[in-house]
Amino acid sequence: MTQVVYIGGVEGGATHSKLVICDQSGKVLASAKGPSTNHWMVGIPEVAKRIDTMAREAKAQANIPETHRLSAMGLCLSGAEQDATNKELENYLKTHYPDVADRYMVGSDTVGSIATASNVGGMVIISGTGSNTLLRNPDGSTYGCGGWGHMIGDEGSAWWISKHAIKIVFDHEDNFRRSKLCVERVWELIREHFGVKTRSDLLDYCYAKFCKTTFSGLCAKLAKCAREEDDPLCRKLFEDAGQELARSVCALSPRISPTLISKCGKLDIVCVGSVWLSWELLEPGFTKELECAKFKYDLNLLKLTNTMALGAAYLAADTFELELPRDYSQNYEVFYGHRAVVNGSATNGSSNGSNGTTTNGTKNGVANGTKNETANGTNGTAKNGTNGTTNGTNGN
Repeated sequence: MTQVVYIGGVEGGATHSKLVICDQSGKVLASAKGPSTNHWMVGIPEVAKRIDTMAREAKAQANIPETHRLSAMGLCLSGAEQDATNKELENYLKTHYPDVADRYMVGSDTVGSIATASNVGGMVIISGTGSNTLLRNPDGSTYGCGGWGHMIGDEGSAWWISKHAIKIVFDHEDNFRRSKLCVERVWELIREHFGVKTRSDLLDYCYAKFCKTTFSGLCAKLAKCAREEDDPLCRKLFEDAGQELARSVCALSPRISPTLISKCGKLDIVCVGSVWLSWELLEPGFTKELECAKFKYDLNLLKLTNTMALGAAYLAADTFELELPRDYSQNYEVFYGHRAVVNGSATNGSSNGSNGTTTNGTKNGVANGTKNETANGTNGTAKNGTNGTTNGTNGN
C-alpha cells in the first residue's frame, strides 16, 4: 500500500514560529503556531521540542496519526545559517522525535522567504526583532549582508531602532552628542515602556534583565508616536532605519546575476518582519539611499500574503523531488516600485492596485496585518507545478 505523502514547512522566527502541513495537491491541511525557533536564543533541544509540539498539533487538526511521519519537512529558521548546526538539529529531531518526519531540509528564514514568492530567485530583507538581507540567484548561489545579531549588527530592525532611540537620549543628556531634535517625547516613551524613572534604572534591562524582544517592543510605540503625533525624532529614527535597510540592498548589488534581472525584468525583494508595517516611515530614508548609491536596477518590494512556511515546504519538496504544485502569485503582493534613474528621471512610488502599478509619491502601499501574514494578494501569475516558474509581470 502506497503511503500518503504529506509535506511540512516551518517558518521559524526569533519571536514566533508557524508550521504548515500540505498534501500532495499543494493544499494546506493544517497549521500550528509556536514561540521562537532560533537555536541561538533557545538551544537546539528546545527548538526540536517546539517543532515536535507544533507538528503534533497540526497532525491532529488534519486527522493524521501522530506516528505517521511526514514525507518531508522544510525548516526555514531564524539563525539557521550554518550547515553544521543545521545538521545537528536534523539529527536531534530524528533521534529524539522520530515520528515528526522522514526527511528534513534545514535552512535560514531568508531562503524560505524568497522561495515563497519565486523559484527563480530574488532578494529578501528581514526586519523584525533582528534584521538580515539575502540574495539568491537563479543558479542557486546565495549572498548575504547582515544577520549577525544585535551585538554586531541588526541594522534597521526593531531592536536597532529601539537601541538607537535610547542611545540618542543618553548621548544628549551626557552632552556627548547633542540631538538637533527634541528628545523629550522619546525619553518619555522609553520610561513608560521599561517602567523606569532614570537612566540608571534602565541599566538593569541592559544587563541583568536584558531581553531582546523586550527592547524591540519599544519600536512599536515609537512608530505610533511618529504616525499619530508626528514627533520629529521618532520619524527620524525610522528614516534612519530605512536608509540602513536600503544600504544592505546596495551592498549586495555587485552580486546580482544578470540572469536574475533578465528572467524577471527587475529585482523582486521580499520584505518580511513587523518593521515593514511602518513602510511610510521607512520610505524617505530607503529611497534616499537608493538614489544616493545610484542603484542601477528597477526593483519591486513585495509583502508575503501567505506564511513563509509554504516556502519551506516548497524547498523540502524540491530537495527530495516530491510533487507539490504551487501558485506563487497567491503568496505575495507588490507594495512599492522603484525605478532606476535614467537620464535624470524615474517613476517611483507605492503600489495602489492589485496589479502593482505605481503612483508617484503616494504612500498607500503600507503593509497591514500580522507579522509575515497579510491578506492574500493577486500580483503576478505563475504556472502551477513542482517547479512552477513565475511568469507574472504585474507590479512593474
